[in-house]
Amino acid sequence: MSSTKALLKAVGESIKQHKFDEAIEKAKEVIQKDQNTYQAHIFLAFCLDKKNKPDESEAAYLNAAKLKAKDSQAWQGLIQLYQKQGAKKLKEYQHAALQLALIYHEADDLLKCQDVVDRFVDFARTHGDRQQYVDALDLVLPESPIYPALEGRVPHPAKTYEIQAQIVESEEKKKINTLIGERRTRIGARVNEVTLEVKREVFHQSRLGYVYGQLINWTTNDDIRRTYEEKLLQYCYDRLLVWPAGEQKTQELNTVEKLANDMVIIKHPFKLAWDIAIDWKDNKYLQEWDVGILREYCTHFPDSDLSRVVSGFLSSPFSPFPRENEVAGNASLSATGDAEEESEDDEEGGTATTYIPLTEEDRLLLMTEGISSADSLFAYRLMGEYYQHLEEHESNAELMRKALDYLKGEHGKTGRQFQNTRDAFSLCLGTALVFYQSPRHHQEAKALFDHVLEHDPASTPALIGVGLIYEEEEDYDEAIDFLGRAMKRAPDNLRVRTEAAWVKALKGDYVNSKAELEACIPLLKDQNQTNKDLLAQTQYRLGSCIWNLDVSKAARKSRDGAYAYFLDALKSNLNYAPAYTSLGIYYADFAKDKKRARRCFQKAVELSSSEVTSAERLAKSFADDGDWDRVELVAQRIVDSGKVRPPPGSKPIVSFQAALRISPEDYHSWVGLGESYYSSGRYIAATKAILNAQRLEGTAGEHITGDTWFSKFLLANIRRELGEFDDAISLYREVIDQRRDEEGVAIALMQTLVESAWDVIERGLFGKSIDLAKETISFALKAPEAIKATFNYWKAIADACAVFSIVQGQAIKFPVEDISQLIGSDDAVAEYQLLKDVDGVGTGIICAKGLFSDDEKLGVDLTRCVQASILAHKRALHVASNDIHTHAVAHYNLGWAEFRAHACLPLHLRKKSSRYLKASVRCFKRAIELEAGNSEFWNSLGVVTSEINPSVSQHSFVRSLHLNERSVQAWTNLGTLALLQNDLKLANEAFTRAQSTDPDYGHAWLGQGLIALLLGDVKEARGLFTHAMDISESSSGATKAHYSVSVFDFILTSPPSVPIASLIQPIFALSQLRGLKPQELAYGHLCTLFQERTNDNAHAVDILEHICATAEADFELTDSAQSLKQFALAKTDLARSYLAVGSYEKAIEAGELAITLSSDESDNELSQDERRKARLSAHLTVGLAQYYNEDVSEAVACFEAALEESNNNPDAVCLLAQILWATGSEESRERARELLFGVIESSPNHVQSVLLLGVVGLLDDDPDTLEAVALELQTLRAGSTGLSPSDQSKVGEVLKAIAALDKNASEESILRQVQTDTILYPHLPHGWSELALSSEGEQANIAAEMALQVARKGVPPRGALDAEDLAHAYAGTGRPADAQTGIMFAPWEKLGWGALAEAIHGR
Repeated sequence: MSSTKALLKAVGESIKQHKFDEAIEKAKEVIQKDQNTYQAHIFLAFCLDKKNKPDESEAAYLNAAKLKAKDSQAWQGLIQLYQKQGAKKLKEYQHAALQLALIYHEADDLLKCQDVVDRFVDFARTHGDRQQYVDALDLVLPESPIYPALEGRVPHPAKTYEIQAQIVESEEKKKINTLIGERRTRIGARVNEVTLEVKREVFHQSRLGYVYGQLINWTTNDDIRRTYEEKLLQYCYDRLLVWPAGEQKTQELNTVEKLANDMVIIKHPFKLAWDIAIDWKDNKYLQEWDVGILREYCTHFPDSDLSRVVSGFLSSPFSPFPRENEVAGNASLSATGDAEEESEDDEEGGTATTYIPLTEEDRLLLMTEGISSADSLFAYRLMGEYYQHLEEHESNAELMRKALDYLKGEHGKTGRQFQNTRDAFSLCLGTALVFYQSPRHHQEAKALFDHVLEHDPASTPALIGVGLIYEEEEDYDEAIDFLGRAMKRAPDNLRVRTEAAWVKALKGDYVNSKAELEACIPLLKDQNQTNKDLLAQTQYRLGSCIWNLDVSKAARKSRDGAYAYFLDALKSNLNYAPAYTSLGIYYADFAKDKKRARRCFQKAVELSSSEVTSAERLAKSFADDGDWDRVELVAQRIVDSGKVRPPPGSKPIVSFQAALRISPEDYHSWVGLGESYYSSGRYIAATKAILNAQRLEGTAGEHITGDTWFSKFLLANIRRELGEFDDAISLYREVIDQRRDEEGVAIALMQTLVESAWDVIERGLFGKSIDLAKETISFALKAPEAIKATFNYWKAIADACAVFSIVQGQAIKFPVEDISQLIGSDDAVAEYQLLKDVDGVGTGIICAKGLFSDDEKLGVDLTRCVQASILAHKRALHVASNDIHTHAVAHYNLGWAEFRAHACLPLHLRKKSSRYLKASVRCFKRAIELEAGNSEFWNSLGVVTSEINPSVSQHSFVRSLHLNERSVQAWTNLGTLALLQNDLKLANEAFTRAQSTDPDYGHAWLGQGLIALLLGDVKEARGLFTHAMDISESSSGATKAHYSVSVFDFILTSPPSVPIASLIQPIFALSQLRGLKPQELAYGHLCTLFQERTNDNAHAVDILEHICATAEADFELTDSAQSLKQFALAKTDLARSYLAVGSYEKAIEAGELAITLSSDESDNELSQDERRKARLSAHLTVGLAQYYNEDVSEAVACFEAALEESNNNPDAVCLLAQILWATGSEESRERARELLFGVIESSPNHVQSVLLLGVVGLLDDDPDTLEAVALELQTLRAGSTGLSPSDQSKVGEVLKAIAALDKNASEESILRQVQTDTILYPHLPHGWSELALSSEGEQANIAAEMALQVARKGVPPRGALDAEDLAHAYAGTGRPADAQTGIMFAPWEKLGWGALAEAIHGR
């Protein structure tokens, strides 16, 4: 014992001297001797803490605490240790603080007890997160073991619970939003599913409901209690919605209902609680709801949708609930005793008032307004009952379908079946379907009733419903059975009794039916105003029984019999339609009063479309008067009701088919059938019918009466609708030849010619479109005079003129003389004065005589065709002034003509508002005034205002989409407007919507490509432009332009071995663009750059000469720097094209002029980079031309200048070296060597310079140079991935030549070089071809075949080999057929011809 104390003393001394390692060893020694030495554990924990070993220190303190749990020293040490670690050990800190506080509590040291707790709570608030702070607050709540000691010294529990509630609310909301944001980005994730999963996960771990409950229990503030009661209900409701079906959901449902009902009991006005208390009750009958709660709901929430429905229903005569005045009377006695008490509402200024509708119309309006946006099962149920009493069967059917769908959602939310509510909805829907468009929905109605009867066989409404179905279907025995069973269940139900009696009458038992109906009438009269409709129906039915019991004329004519009951029915219900029908029959057949009879029949049809008898008699009456419009109106009303159905198919088709079954060879029936098919849009069937008719023309022509031209005209119409315009035009011409004055045929021919012209423009047949437009104008001159005052005549002329403004390359062919005759030269004609003060369009330019220069002729012709189109549309507008729709369309057409004229202006004039654009805006605005519901008019207004007023343009596009959200043009135009305003997000959304609306609309993809281009994704943009090009029409200039530019940009940045095949489509596109817009020189210039790369230099020369001439003329006229720049660049490219076709003198002349124009002193807009490239190209071109012109000194001078200006461009150096070597002088060759060595020093990977140096070394027989070159070429061949197949072939040839000229080399070393090529590049034919040449016999044949196979696989699109490479491979096999194939692929290659000659000679 003494030794232990001595050791502990030694430990203490070491601690005082801060020798903690020594103290640790001594403490461990003490513990080893006696593990129950409390002070040793304390010392050890303290020293470990000082040595920064918190985990070991904590363990030591805990061991000490186990030995003496009631001693504070260990817990104090733990607290100090935990405080050093911040929030990491906050949970352990809480446990230690609690234990220490309990120790102080037992010692009755309450100050220290509170201090420990306060310090911990403050520490948690400062260092912990919000959730840890909430956990820390648990220490000062009533559930804490230390709370009895702290009560009164810490904040009231309500305050602490409120803090916890606020923090937990915020954290859970934040956690839910964060998790949803993270998980919604997963592949295949759906937002609603992710939201449900996250809420379920968070609510499962939540303690918020418990905190709310405790706060409600502890708070003394009523306002706070009510607030958190609402939050608790909302929280539990939210939990209910996310739980899956099962026991947990059922428990949560019970909790929510209890909370809601408790709130309703204390009359706390929280809407969710009242909605749940009313809406979630599943009572079988409406009377089971507490009417007091319903009225209090209307008082508390007078503006809610449910309140409107309830207020209207409670005030209706159909309500099963007692009137409010009756309830007030019953409650008056109990209220008098409390008269002196003042309610809370009185203190606040009075209670809320509820609107009570005074009239039936007000009631219906109030309830309809409520149900239109209500989300309430009870509201649907009340409205269904109300509609059923009003016999609004169509509205009720629609409403109950909606209610059943809503019920499914509520079942999913709550897990409750709502069986009684479902039955109520099914019964209302079934009853409505019995009468709505009877008997169309009887099968569905019966299924609904049967479903209810399966679990409720005694359901009276279901039995009545089935009985009514059988009654409507005239199965009276079954109807009597079901209605009888219903009557047993409800003997006091007068509706069932009268219906059962009436079924007997329908079956023919008028005696019993009359007796039962007579017994019901006094009972109905006793009910006063509640069943007036049923009384009227019963009186009418009783009258019908009397009418049918005695069919004698005297009995029916008597005013004391059935007639009296019919009048009584109308007295009870003035709008009872069947009574009017019966009275009409009485007046027509017996009283002989046709005027009264017609009025009765008309009133019956007005009141009910089910009165077929009245409709039939009324229609016959109108037919007798020849009033066929009213006959059609009456007949259509009955057909629309569903009571009478026309035969399937179109009536004319059915009739003609029936006639042809009787007489299959009847010509006129076949023509009539074809016309009927054509009118109904069945063009294929119409074609077959007309062809049958024409077959009869040939076989039975003499028996056919009347003209037969109509069949050709009809067939032409069909062909036109099918888009077969050529056939249609041919048929129209045949008819015109026979009947020149047939106006309809002439108009149809003109319209078809124009439609065909626009169709072939879309397909790229521009020349044919011009021919068709000219033919339209030519035919218009000789058309019948009668049609020259029609809208379609002038519209066709205008559209034909517009064709020339689209295909501007053919504008020179515009038939000015013909148009002048049609339009006239009188500028003062009234028709042409419309908008003349705005657009200034008259006949002056069209009829102007004189010669124009070539540079002016295109502009004059273009102006003539657009102005002729405008004037023709003005004539069309004038003749269409009597019809509003046609007048609006004429303004619309004129607006587009004016805008097309604006679009044809030069670019610098299009950038601002022109007179044509102003006129276009006016036209579209006028069209909208006349027909505001036309989406195309709004879209057009948006287009023409897009640059002058973006806000108006956006409004127009939005309005157009509101009218027709499926308009792909409007979505694309909106995206374009957003693009112009730099709103890329909106533009992307609009273009995406356009793509989903119509994936084949090219301009939507073009817009997406422009967005990708603006965002820097060039590859994506090129792909989108390519797709747009594939699906667009030939007239889409924007698509072709952007596609061609993107391909050219790709060529500039891609490897030089781009397949020629990929350049063909841009050339075609640009050629079509030149045809559409020849004045846009940039398209032609770009086309020549593509042609240059496809070796189509002759066409490039023609185009560039035209561009140069045009640019030069424009510069001379305007002195424009832009024109001078265009001229300089075109001359540079023209010089290269001259060089390529062998026109060296012209190349020198053009190149020198380009050099002069691109000098720094010239006044043009060339950028520094453009000037450098242009001058380099011009110098090289002139140099090569001078060389081929055998003027070597001038060539060398040009190349020297090119090197000086291009900073020794490697390619230019190689050209100069070759020319210097070709001069033959030693001085020049030495200069060539120096230049090549200089290039290799500056650009060691420049393949061409290394190859040339190798050739020079071979010619000089310089071993040192050859050794260095061979080493460099082997490095390039083995390691470079940027070599083209052509370069790889040249490298192999040079290495082979070096090996062959090596004196010490053997044939094997030469063969080894060739084999190396095949090993490094087995996918290229060059090595295999060389191997074939270096081998003999079968090996040579195998190598040649291998070369051919890899060449076939290496051509586009699978590879980058040229046609020459494939031709060489074919020529290498030695077979005549392969040599011919090689010639076909590359006829300009000598090797193929030589191989063919050798093969033939060898044979």
